[in-house]
Amino acid sequence: MEQEVEAVVRQRIRGLRLARGWTLDALAARCYLSPSTLSRIETGHRRIALDQLVPIARALDTTLDQLVEPSNDEDVVIRPEPQTAIGYTIWKLSRDSAPGGVTVAKMRVGAELAVDPDNLRVHPGREWFLVLSGTIRLHLGERIITVPTGEAAQFSTMIPHAIATDGGPAEVISILDHDGERVHLADAFSATSQQAE
Repeated sequence: MEQEVEAVVRQRIRGLRLARGWTLDALAARCYLSPSTLSRIETGHRRIALDQLVPIARALDTTLDQLVEPSNDEDVVIRPEPQTAIGYTIWKLSRDSAPGGVTVAKMRVGAELAVDPDNLRVHPGREWFLVLSGTIRLHLGERIITVPTGEAAQFSTMIPHAIATDGGPAEVISILDHDGERVHLADAFSATSQQAE
């Protein structure tokens, strides 16, 4: 098991180095190790010591956790369960521990979802969505922006905002930061469960 983890760490170090277009010399200069030491680490001719792994992780702009996390198939496939709130259904497509603290969700917005212009949401961050089918009306401050199938929108969530459909149901893939997830997903489901009680 330890050898498997070490092999994965070696692959990650080499992969991150190559993804940045760095030579062994370039990475060595950033982590204060010799190029020959890095070469032996990447090829498995030298065991990786913790005092070497820390500067390598820093130089590659990653964390120790990300370098050494186990790789197995259990965390690959996500089986989203639909959650229904008033006017829409959401399938959460990412795990709670998604990198960058973002949540990816598929949302089906029903034609019955109405927007109260006096009750638009505001929170820190940014949001992004891609319309998979139908047409979305994005209420963004005083503006209403039509976003048809195949187009995307990205905006600051400090602007009062809400979405509705334009003439029928629509489906979107949305990327929300932590504040967006809390406001749009968690609040909606807690409100739905309180109404059911």
